[in-house]
Amino acid sequence: MKYLNEFRDPDAVAAVLKRIERRLTGHWQIMEVCGGQTHSIMKYGLDQLLPAGIELIHGPGCPVCVTPAEILDAAIDLAITHRVIVCSYGDMLRVPGSKRSLLDARAEGADIRLIYSPMEAVALAQENPQCEIVFLAVGFETTSAVNAQALRTAAGADVKNFSMLVSQVTVPAALEMISRQPDCAIDGFLAAGHVCTVMGTAEYEPLAKSLGKPIVITGFEPVDILLGVESAVDMLESGRAEVINKFQRVVAAPGNRVAQEGIFSVFERIDKSWRGLGVIPDSGLGIRREFEQYDAERKFGVTGVGDTLASDCQSGLVLQGLIKPHECDAFGVACTPETPLGAPMVSEEGACSAWFRYRHLERP
Repeated sequence: MKYLNEFRDPDAVAAVLKRIERRLTGHWQIMEVCGGQTHSIMKYGLDQLLPAGIELIHGPGCPVCVTPAEILDAAIDLAITHRVIVCSYGDMLRVPGSKRSLLDARAEGADIRLIYSPMEAVALAQENPQCEIVFLAVGFETTSAVNAQALRTAAGADVKNFSMLVSQVTVPAALEMISRQPDCAIDGFLAAGHVCTVMGTAEYEPLAKSLGKPIVITGFEPVDILLGVESAVDMLESGRAEVINKFQRVVAAPGNRVAQEGIFSVFERIDKSWRGLGVIPDSGLGIRREFEQYDAERKFGVTGVGDTLASDCQSGLVLQGLIKPHECDAFGVACTPETPLGAPMVSEEGACSAWFRYRHLERP
């Protein structure tokens, strides 16, 4: 397949690795932001192929992983106390809230339904006007565009029994927060290509300058990621902190202006809580006042219990890049995909899930 097979070519991988090795003189820690990148790195063993002077650090770019427990608690309360139908993507169902998951609540009789698109929730509301339908809207900028479209569709059709419980977050603010931590040792970032497909590259340029760290936008195939590492190493070795787009076959500098306009016609930037990271200023998207009738928190007056993690779960440290998943004492023992203590072990994009899938026998 064009634009896919050539980015998995072993000869191309070997060529980039040789160039990286020739350029490398120091020791650099580079964070790949996206969970999709993490899974590719683990699946293809890219971190093991790189020279010893490069360490790849897993970042917080898994939308399921950073959704706080308080949002799940609120969704469960809506389903049980307010008797609404809660619609969610499947990978959210098993994520632990402060006491239980959506799947646990469904087993107790709550009406929680798996869907594949927010438009399904809008259609469900239209088909069942006697029921209140709440869509659990989570994710980064990539999902916010389609969620905004669903809300505008509901508003345009005057669907009064539809609303959204929103936990939309944005990437740049999280990178800044992680970089400002006193114990941060990250030298550069590989930014998520699909987010930049929507938002473009402009918002990363002042961030790279203010942090003094290079940011490279990459895709998700082995050659994509290694080209990103190569550009990051080149900038680090030459003392530059710039933004380089190595995913140009998909990402344009302006991003998708139509999608951006759609997002900000419905959402506005707000402070937001992230699981394991706490509240990050201006890192989230909340429903604008003119659409407040579609905001489930305002509509039902529901709030979550609180963002708590299981006592043995160190996923907050994993999400900040301070430890690797297998360095958590619970990894592969108390915490497995069948009995997850934290969201990164549940999600298909979670770092703990990636380590368990590809290297669960490794211990530090």
